[in-house]
Amino acid sequence: MMKRVLTLLVALFLAGPVLAQGGPLRLTITDGVIEPITFAVPSFEAETPQAQQVAQDISRLVVADLAGTGLFREVPAAAFISQVSSFVQPIAFSDWRAVNAQALITGAVTARGDQLVVKFRVYDVFSGQEMGGGLQFAGTTAGWRRMGHKVADAVYSRITGEGGYFDSRVVFVSESGPKDNRQKRLAIMDQDGANLQFLTDSSTIVLAPRFSPNGDRVLYTSFESGFPRINVLNVASLGRQQLSTAPGEMAFSPRFSRDGQSVIYSLSNGGTTDIYRTDLATGQHLRLTQTPSIETAPSLSPNGDQIVFESDRSGTQQLYIMPANGGEARRISFGEGRYGTPVWSPRGDLIAFTKQNAGRFHIGVMRTDGSEERLLTSSFLDEGPTWAPNGRVIMFSRETQGAAGASALYSVDISGRNLKAVPIQGAASDPSWGPLQP
Repeated sequence: MMKRVLTLLVALFLAGPVLAQGGPLRLTITDGVIEPITFAVPSFEAETPQAQQVAQDISRLVVADLAGTGLFREVPAAAFISQVSSFVQPIAFSDWRAVNAQALITGAVTARGDQLVVKFRVYDVFSGQEMGGGLQFAGTTAGWRRMGHKVADAVYSRITGEGGYFDSRVVFVSESGPKDNRQKRLAIMDQDGANLQFLTDSSTIVLAPRFSPNGDRVLYTSFESGFPRINVLNVASLGRQQLSTAPGEMAFSPRFSRDGQSVIYSLSNGGTTDIYRTDLATGQHLRLTQTPSIETAPSLSPNGDQIVFESDRSGTQQLYIMPANGGEARRISFGEGRYGTPVWSPRGDLIAFTKQNAGRFHIGVMRTDGSEERLLTSSFLDEGPTWAPNGRVIMFSRETQGAAGASALYSVDISGRNLKAVPIQGAASDPSWGPLQP
């Protein structure tokens, strides 16, 4: 199912700019308090008998995706005055205004054999207008969840003006066993925790998986040789390539370049830890830093011309930015405490990080010049942020205290709202959010 490709049949047109009430519906997202958009989703019409259950399932998945953002609030079906029994019937907008639905989403599903077609429309109830043109997806019945996520992505984009993130996946470290003897293996799932699959076994410690820009490969650190070494794993075939290192060298904290052709990472050799780049095709190494300090956790800017990383060159763990090919670095973190695991936002405007201060751990964001630092979480141990494809949501690991403490995945909006656990079974850590699927 992960390999199913959906066909986009009708072009998607975004809604217009923000206007006063009576104009096109648009949710403007700011750092202030957001009053959620109220929306209604009558169960999608089943145009064939076989589509009855999947039409209901897709409808509810769209609701779950939108409501899960904290930016939308569902009008429950029990409040509906009228129903939408046909995809082509006129909309009784007055009935939907009466139940305070600002947006209405209607749809229809056709299933024949293992083939599935989903179409939908979005309406601005108060202006009585359709938002953009209709959209239709075709795929297989096994891929119904992807089609539901794509519908939700389109609705989200039309109302917020931002890209969606529901049809995406997350790779992470799945953990089992007691805290002092954790078994770890790589796993992959949909961003909402569904469709969990394991990519490796638990025979060796694995750390820090990172998606490639197009989601076809995963970088991770393995200890199977006794030293940390970097592997490149093909998600579809599970074929593996290992970065070459000299005996005694330790390579870790990898990330792909923006074109996916090279890897930036940390390498410890002879008592120093610096940042390197390796071309995956030729194996050629380039040393990017050369200091007596510990330089690690590199992350490239979206345009690929700068690297943010953590270093203790000032005496404590702080964040720095340097040109992508090495050169003079400038410090950007100046608050109290220690900073680590920086990750550049897909939008390029923010850097997420882990901060340790006064016995607490935080996930935070700051501008790329270090200004406007904002802490989004606080707990015994929060770490390892990763960005949703649209730069709106951050996922991270949270570990509870004590001998029975375990790590779980959480997400939070970049405003600090809508903190919630990702619903998966078992302990989990080190998430990496992949791109939207094709």
